[in-house]
Amino acid sequence: MTDILVLYYSQSGHVRDMAEQIARGVESVEGCVAKLRTVPAISTVCEATEDVIPEQGHLYASHDDLKNCAALVLGSPTRFGNMAAPLKYFIDQTSDIWLSGSLIGKPAAVFTATGSLHGGQESTLLSMMLPLMHHGMLLMGLPYSESALMMTTDGGTPYGASHLAGANNDRPLSDNEAQLCRALGHRIATTAKALSTS
Repeated sequence: MTDILVLYYSQSGHVRDMAEQIARGVESVEGCVAKLRTVPAISTVCEATEDVIPEQGHLYASHDDLKNCAALVLGSPTRFGNMAAPLKYFIDQTSDIWLSGSLIGKPAAVFTATGSLHGGQESTLLSMMLPLMHHGMLLMGLPYSESALMMTTDGGTPYGASHLAGANNDRPLSDNEAQLCRALGHRIATTAKALSTS
């Protein structure tokens, strides 16, 4: 089986919902399995993190999850046009993986959710790409052959999947947004599978 790591941080549940749609897309590719992982919240006053096992939801990611994946899809809500601090904190602790070169040549993609349509979706996606480039990963986006990309009036960018959660965080994923999440998962799984057999 080809393991695709879908690693995310979600505060209000929207990014988690996107991750689950991406996982559906991954698992639509024969021989591919999605491994959903999250990261713990961090304290604003010290470097303490939450317990090792979350009370509910997906397990917390480990460095072994990163080392052993065939591809990575990274997701975060937008925080002033950048990824959220808990995900950044996790990524900042991956020097050992960088030194080992474990992620070099593996496909990667990114996804995000914002409260407003122009709330920094694209800059957040780009900010998540930077450490992936340093890890030597092969970045993938969404091509315009995905018809939903041309029709969406909410989330969806060529840089990766995105979602407009609304000012009150009460908008569920639209059909177009969910379709683009699944397309991203399918695309990265297809690429990872092709690379693993070449």
